[in-house]
Amino acid sequence: MVSSTEYGSHTWELSLTVDHQHEGVGKVQVLHISGDLHVGGLMLKLVEKIEIAQDWSDYAFWWEQKKCWLLKTHWTLDKYGVQADAKLIFTAQHKMLRLRLPNMKTVRLKVSFSSMVFRAVSDICKMLNIRRSEELSLLKQSEGTLKKKKKKDKNSKEPATEDILNLSNSPVGSGLPGNAGLYSKTMTPVYDPVSGSPASSTITWFSDGSSTEQNCNILALSHSTCSPEMLAEMYQPRTLADKAKLNAGWLDSSRSLMEQGVVEEDLLLLRFKYYTFFDLNPKYDAVRINQIYEQARWAILLEEIDCTEEEMLIFAALQAQYHVSKLSLSSETQDSICESEVDEVEAALSNLEVTLEGGNKSNILEDITDIPKLADNLKLVRPKKLALKAIKTYWFVFRDTSISYFKNKESAQGEPVEKLNLKGCEVVPDVNVAAKKFGIKLLIPVADGMNEVYLRCDNEDQYARWMAACVLASKGKTMADSSYQHEVQKILSFLQMKNWTMSSQAASEPENVDMKPECFVSPRYTKKFKSKQLTARILEAHQNVSQMSLVEAKLRFIQAWQSLPEFGLSYYIVRFKGSKKDDVLGVSYNRLIRIDMATGDPITTWRFANMKQWNVNWEIRQVAIEFDQNVSIAFTCLSADCKIIHEYIGGYIFLSTRSKDHNETLDEELFHKLTGGQE
Repeated sequence: MVSSTEYGSHTWELSLTVDHQHEGVGKVQVLHISGDLHVGGLMLKLVEKIEIAQDWSDYAFWWEQKKCWLLKTHWTLDKYGVQADAKLIFTAQHKMLRLRLPNMKTVRLKVSFSSMVFRAVSDICKMLNIRRSEELSLLKQSEGTLKKKKKKDKNSKEPATEDILNLSNSPVGSGLPGNAGLYSKTMTPVYDPVSGSPASSTITWFSDGSSTEQNCNILALSHSTCSPEMLAEMYQPRTLADKAKLNAGWLDSSRSLMEQGVVEEDLLLLRFKYYTFFDLNPKYDAVRINQIYEQARWAILLEEIDCTEEEMLIFAALQAQYHVSKLSLSSETQDSICESEVDEVEAALSNLEVTLEGGNKSNILEDITDIPKLADNLKLVRPKKLALKAIKTYWFVFRDTSISYFKNKESAQGEPVEKLNLKGCEVVPDVNVAAKKFGIKLLIPVADGMNEVYLRCDNEDQYARWMAACVLASKGKTMADSSYQHEVQKILSFLQMKNWTMSSQAASEPENVDMKPECFVSPRYTKKFKSKQLTARILEAHQNVSQMSLVEAKLRFIQAWQSLPEFGLSYYIVRFKGSKKDDVLGVSYNRLIRIDMATGDPITTWRFANMKQWNVNWEIRQVAIEFDQNVSIAFTCLSADCKIIHEYIGGYIFLSTRSKDHNETLDEELFHKLTGGQE
């Protein structure tokens, strides 16, 4: 027994667990301490008692019951509220974690389990040479997306060790010993803008020779294609409810991994969460471009995003181009880069970048008084009941952000038949180049839902000009905006890829080509066509992209992905206040869309540009948003925690504040203000 005179009545026993691997030393230690002892002093007492000679600088206390770290070492135990029944574990803050990248490769590396996820992802991206870490986050696969795989692979084991890129000797985070992995603080890695492979001068910066070059290639270059069997084993969403399961497991960026139940050697997915790819540059972003390309490729193959047969063949052709180009590159050495090819890549980049409202630099063209307008004969298609459609030609005039149509050109000086305000509307392409069909579907918000209007254009050029104007008008921009011509060229480029012509050689000898067409299209089209038919059709589409370099093929693939109507939408099942049924909420980079769960039709769209404020009632887990013109909505999230949607909205608003003028600094404090919330 210890006498009270020796320790005083204000001391008490605290049982501490030490996470170490030394045999012969007990893991549970009991210390006599007082509440006015600060956490740093407790660490010192513990280390002195266990007498193990090792570096303890990465260790901190984890409070098991309260699921929190005691990182403020100057705080006293009383201030933290630590009492004798507290279970404190003295453990390393950096632990091993397995991450599955968008290209389905798994890397194993040491990550901070005590930093907020936002900071941890930043450190991971430095390690992997991925710029703009704010666009990515960590995703825990939900049970719903694992069920199918578990049934099929009940007796399967974890991937073999050789399938995992082990970066365990390259710890991320500040103040840790060891090499910097694939990242250098003083130099920016440079990649060949045509092939995407690391420049020879860059390789010498890395830690060791061949193995590091191999690691770079695994991350920056696409290697293996998938098989139908591999696709069959993976989760494929069939409905909007299935797609909502894909987004349920995003980790909270304002809390640490440990606080969210992640343990050492867990497997998480590293994914692009925000679909705003800022400042892409092939010289520095080979890894980033490749991982975006891979995320897009798998989303299309697994039918996470819908596309037409024509579009699927474009995606297949671009993948086939990458496959063919890589084979030719493997037998040749590229010592010099053709300037024209680099120019093509840069031209593709100028069309590729996605910007948010408010994220553009001020444009002097917006200040001119003579706003450009379009005027042309178009066909108006109005859906009627019993599947009948009324099609009639009118004289259309597009000015500012509105479309007016008249009976004919001569009556254009009078009152229009109808004037449509496109601000905040949904614009959906309805195109089949082979059938010479160039349609624009407009879903215009009205008081009781969405008003559907279809416009039919006569040719590609007319379609590109009107479609670009509609897209800008939906964002509240006019044709005077500098992005109008870029939008027109982007649409024409996409149409050109669809407008392929078949070469006689490709058509007659598809069996001579080393290609497995099932690797390039989703299972739906594998079932629809025979293998030879698919090969012939892919080669037919491939004729139009056969001259592209490796990087340009990937950039065009990303561009085509961005052109799909559903691009960038993350789905959640919600219940709106006052509603008796569940709906789907689509969250995009610039808007929220309420979607009918049964039909998949959009009901209402709300633009972030019109949003005044949003908040969360944490007691009832309800998100409330106020927009201009006294519009307000409120909903509870049923398929995920409401914090995820709250973070999505704040995250997209945060990303809209980025500028190339200060692109190397990131206001982490602002991110947490916009996304953190107060529970």
